[in-house]
Amino acid sequence: MDARVIAEPLEPWKEIQEFLSAHAELRGKCGAMVVFVGTMRSQNEGETVQSMHLEHYPEMTQAHLEEIARQARDKFGLSAVLLRHRVGEIHPGDDIVLVAVWAEHRKAAYEGNRFLMEDLKSTAPFWKEETLAGGERRWVEENTPG
Repeated sequence: MDARVIAEPLEPWKEIQEFLSAHAELRGKCGAMVVFVGTMRSQNEGETVQSMHLEHYPEMTQAHLEEIARQARDKFGLSAVLLRHRVGEIHPGDDIVLVAVWAEHRKAAYEGNRFLMEDLKSTAPFWKEETLAGGERRWVEENTPG
C-alpha cells in the first residue's frame, strides 16, 4: 500500500512502473489491475477555468489517504493499492489523481478502485479554488457526481 499527497507534477504511468518494479510479487499473483487517472478539465459549472489551487492539511490528508487505502484493501481483498493526489497549482490537462489497485479478480479491483475514487471526491480533506478565464476566483462547493 502506497498512498501519498504530492506537490510536484503527477506522472501516473511512471508511478505505476516504479511501484511494479518494487512489488514484483504482484505479477502472477494478481489477475487484475484497475487504474483511474483524473485530469483537470478546462470547464466547470459552465465557466472556463484557467487554473485551480488545491489546498489541504498535510497530516490530516495523508492520514485520510492511508486510512481509505487500508479500508479498500480490507473490504475488497485487494493485493495492493497505489494512490497519488496532487496539491498546489494545477492547470487544465494536468493529472491530479492516480488510483491503481491490484487484486486476484477483476470485480474486487473495479469495486476497490471506485470505492477509493468516490471517497477522494466526496470525503477526503481537499479544498479547490478555481481561477476563471476573467481572473475571478471561486471555491468549488460541490464535486461532480460519481
